[in-house]
Amino acid sequence: MDLQQHLNIIQAKTVDLLPLEELEVKLQRGRPLRIKYGADPSRPDLHLGHYVCLKKLKDLQDLGHQIIFIIGDFTAMIGDPSGRDQTRPRLSKEEVRENAKTYMDQVFKILDPEKTQVVYNSQWLSQLTPYDIIDLATSYTVARMLERDDFQKRYQNNIPIFIHEFLYPLFQGYDSYAIQADIEVGGTDQKFNFIVAREVQKHYGQEPQVILTMPLLVGTDGVRKMSKSYGNYIAFNDPPEEIYGKVMSIPDEVVLDYYSLILFYDDASLEKVKQWMAQDPRNTKAKLAYEIVRIFYSDTEAKRAEEHFNRVFRDKQAPEEMPTFTVPTGGMNIVELLYQAGLVASKSEARRLIQQRAVRLNQEVIASIEAVIEPQEPAVLRVGKRRFLKLLSPNP
Repeated sequence: MDLQQHLNIIQAKTVDLLPLEELEVKLQRGRPLRIKYGADPSRPDLHLGHYVCLKKLKDLQDLGHQIIFIIGDFTAMIGDPSGRDQTRPRLSKEEVRENAKTYMDQVFKILDPEKTQVVYNSQWLSQLTPYDIIDLATSYTVARMLERDDFQKRYQNNIPIFIHEFLYPLFQGYDSYAIQADIEVGGTDQKFNFIVAREVQKHYGQEPQVILTMPLLVGTDGVRKMSKSYGNYIAFNDPPEEIYGKVMSIPDEVVLDYYSLILFYDDASLEKVKQWMAQDPRNTKAKLAYEIVRIFYSDTEAKRAEEHFNRVFRDKQAPEEMPTFTVPTGGMNIVELLYQAGLVASKSEARRLIQQRAVRLNQEVIASIEAVIEPQEPAVLRVGKRRFLKLLSPNP
């Protein structure tokens, strides 16, 4: 493969590839490049927004380059201020450690584990002394830090910016120095952090990394970027039926983006998708949902998810398989039932869903938070669109 073919694969679907001439120089040396990608375990799940970048990493991996996946267990305790109009809540060591447990298994659904190095940035960041941090802080000015869009808006609107938030891009930049990154891959919201990383590398006498940014995938709400913080995400570890249903719920306006960024359709194929959407939007979206489930599971699971969706949403029937819960003699308050059965995260969520008329027993809306449920079998409790529970009477 010649240099231009190599560059074409790297450039596909990217927003920024800067500076291009530096990348050409790195490639002409003929050695595998060290590709950095970092994710802070602020929640336990990776999602399709991460997949956009992971697919690019897989392409780079297939070209023979070395992927270094950084789990930001140290930086997660600070919180990335990117795109935030207020200070992100800090996480404890225990929360971060718990969230990070499943990251490697999720990453290896996409990347080749034999060609991927997984590291935790606490390995080096926790070893920095106060002297080291002061030295690191001399690599960037406050004036340039305030050029960052989110900081600038908060400063102009008198919204607090805490010193530890300035440290975040510096520490992320130190990650690039610690692993000797040649390229850093991430979403467009990370561009400022990547620029800082170049300055940090220069500060320590290291050749700076090339910046490669990918488009941000719009979440299931069709408005904001897919984010764990916004709750509009589709996780790698979601069950097949959940992934399928969430994809089917996305607005028609963003279907083309999903075909482009998740399935990596080229321009000619995307023109066909436009035609499909104009003629048959439901089946076009169903094809998308099927293919996305197949990425993380299998054809068999994708087919089962499709059948489940059609049964529940098209044919208005209960799913063939669902969890069960035995209601004690004398019945049980609906709020308590929802909480104990694990259908909601809290009793306040249960009350909110009932007040929104989102809870049904055998298709009948449960309108009161005081309702007592004493089912006559068979009984099916439905919460929202995708949560079902089969209620059982206690054994005689």
